[in-house]
Amino acid sequence: MSTATTSTTGTTSSTARKLPGTLWLGLVRGGVELLQFVRERDSMIFGFAYPIVMLAIFATVFGDDDPIVAGGVTVGFAQYFLPGMVATGVMLSTYQTLAMSIAVERDDGTLKRLRATPLPATSYFLGKVFLSLVTVLVQTALLLAVAALAFDVPLPDDAEHWVTFAWVFLLGTATGAVCGVAYSSVPRSGRSASAVVVTPILVLQFTSGVFFPVSQIPGWMLDLSSLFPLKWIAQGMRSVFLPDAFAAAEPAGTWQHGATAAVLAAWLVVALVVGTRTFRWRRHDDG
Repeated sequence: MSTATTSTTGTTSSTARKLPGTLWLGLVRGGVELLQFVRERDSMIFGFAYPIVMLAIFATVFGDDDPIVAGGVTVGFAQYFLPGMVATGVMLSTYQTLAMSIAVERDDGTLKRLRATPLPATSYFLGKVFLSLVTVLVQTALLLAVAALAFDVPLPDDAEHWVTFAWVFLLGTATGAVCGVAYSSVPRSGRSASAVVVTPILVLQFTSGVFFPVSQIPGWMLDLSSLFPLKWIAQGMRSVFLPDAFAAAEPAGTWQHGATAAVLAAWLVVALVVGTRTFRWRRHDDG
């Protein structure tokens, strides 16, 4: 009897040790999310194409006939526009994608069903973040390739600029993803998610130095935009892809890397706290 009990206990302990952890389940869930994303080909294609198409349109319309000058240095519109589109791609693939998809999954009962499974909530969110990271990496790589090959945009050739790109990119991606999870509780239904989620980020694209040079944007708009992540991600990316002389054209006269890191980190922490307190597995009318 004792031997049988010991054997059973040992088997249970061994099985427990072999059970996948939260991180592993998150990666597995991320694989499922990625597979679903790839199967929705229209959404995938349009998502990847948006920043590329916008870059192509603006670069073609303005071209080299309307160069941007700062600190005695001139760049073509395609080069100036590229950092803003990289920043936009980061926010669209994180904040917008997560906020809309989670709101829809809550509305159609997917979250309610997942809640009834052994899948930890943390693993669900890790899966979403994994999807966002993969999509934004692919999207950014395609955008940079098109910019360099089709529009002759020079890319950085030194490690310092790529290190800056890496931390702005990763911090911006993490911040956008957490903001998307937190904001997903705002839409009252899946049908309203598109309007509720897209409108703020669309407005911010016009006021954060994405579509227009910062020198052409009213000061009060820039001040308002500086409260949100997109402006700082775009500014950080400008410090990577534009000549150093263009720092003089920024409102503060510098790239403000310290402020960029501080604002994005603050949004990351605040959104994480808000998200954990406000996230709902059920619809608003479902208790």
